This record gives sequence, structure tokens and C-alpha cells, in this order.
Amino acid sequence: MEIARSIAEFRALRATVPTLGLVPTMGFLHEGHLSLVRRARSECGAAAATIFVNPTQFAANEDFSSYPRALERDLDLLRAEGCAFAFVPSGPEVMYPAGFDTRIEIGGVTGMLEGAVRPGHFDGVATVVAKLLNITQPTRAYFGQKDAQQCVVVRKLVRDLDMPVEIVVCRTVRTEDGLAMSSRNAYLSPPERQAALVVIRALRAAEADFTAGQRDAGALRATMREVLSGEALAAIDYVSAAHPETLAELDEVGAEGALLSLAVRIGKTRLLDNLVLGL
Repeated sequence: MEIARSIAEFRALRATVPTLGLVPTMGFLHEGHLSLVRRARSECGAAAATIFVNPTQFAANEDFSSYPRALERDLDLLRAEGCAFAFVPSGPEVMYPAGFDTRIEIGGVTGMLEGAVRPGHFDGVATVVAKLLNITQPTRAYFGQKDAQQCVVVRKLVRDLDMPVEIVVCRTVRTEDGLAMSSRNAYLSPPERQAALVVIRALRAAEADFTAGQRDAGALRATMREVLSGEALAAIDYVSAAHPETLAELDEVGAEGALLSLAVRIGKTRLLDNLVLGL
């Protein structure tokens, strides 16, 4: 695996392969990331991963400085998966050099859910993803469904700016007991790890109601809240039953289905998860 620390180094590597599948990450890799690398390699022949903890998508009170990092371990995992290239900027100044003063704002789908709780977060996401896509010029870029709103935002970014890349959204990878894999799971103590299972229980309870015929979105949200309220360690940020593309909250689930999503704090750890209904 070739490792590029600068934009020029990566562009020289990119020129050596006809097609490339990209997996953008912030590192501290887990099976969810690695499954994306395998799919990128399978579909594109050559896979590349980026490892960059992007400061512009963290607010001042968030966990940028403490975000888990394990670069050498990550690189070993990528090598084992046959990843061709890794783009690992040597510092934030590679992505945001002196004088950098550009920001991408995406309207509509960023105003709710994570966007409401974390103002400015998706400006940072959209800007860094645009830069990474421009630097790496992939044929396809692979993202995990766990970060559902991010996937919607990235698809809109690519569509609105006519970027010549296909965005591939892959299923959420879970542990055997159902917890969605996330780098932030490392923050959980053993009791918190057990309590975190309430997240998937809440989603599956609402999914079961839908399967049984419930189409009232308010009732589905109430089911999720009821399950979450039974866990003393869980503090709800939001629960949502929204249109899967616009992310507008629904009154009734129609033919286009719904995105059930939630954000919950277990101790100091904030967990996101979602399920898609009816598609």
C-alpha cells in the first residue's frame, strides 16, 4: 500500500490506476470501514482510503482533541484488506493551508436532525468531502448508512455541483448483539456498552410496528421514545421518522418509506443509528 502525505503525492498515485474506489474516514477503523474498502476494491479494482480527523466539523465543545486515533493500526488494517493507497495528510495545513477561506453550505437537508443539534457541522462535512473528492478523483466513493443524514448531504453535494463520482451507500455493519459499529463506541464503559443496546431495540420496535401495519409516523416516534425511556443511562437528543430523501418529518409513512433515526447520549458518548422502512 502506498501512503501519500500530500495532495501532490496522492495525485501522482491516482494517475497510475484507471478506476478508483474511495473510502473517506476519520480513522480508528472498524469492520464497518473495512467492509467499505472491500466493496470498493471489488467494484473498482483499486481502493483508496483517506484518514483525516477534520477539525471544521467539530464544534468548540465537541471531542476533536480526544477523538480516538490509532494511525499505525489503521494502516495495518488497510494493508491487510489490499487497499492500494492511503491519503493521510501530514497535518491540517495540508487540507486548510494559510489563507483558506472557503466553505460549502448545503440547504434544506442540513437544517434538521444533526444539523439542528450541531450548527455548522455539515458545512464542515460538505467542505472536506468536496476537497477529498477533488483531490482523489474517485470513480465511486463509499459511505456507511449509519450516518444517514451525512449520506443524504453528500449525495446532494455531488448532484448539485455536478461532480463526476458515484456515491455508494452501504448497509450499516453491526456487532452480533446489534450495536452499530462506530469509532466512538470505544468511549463506552462496559455498563454503558450494555445500555447502548437500547438504541437498536428502539429502532426495531418501531420497525415491528410498521411491519404490523402502523403508518402513523408520530406513533412510530412515540414507540422509539418509550423504549429509550426504559434505559436510565440513555438521554435522548432526538427521534425522527422522516422522508428518506428530504429528511422532513412525516405525518404518515407513504410509498416512499421513511428513515427512522435517533441520537442518544449514553454517559458522555453520543450514539447515532437508523433504519430505513418500506424501501
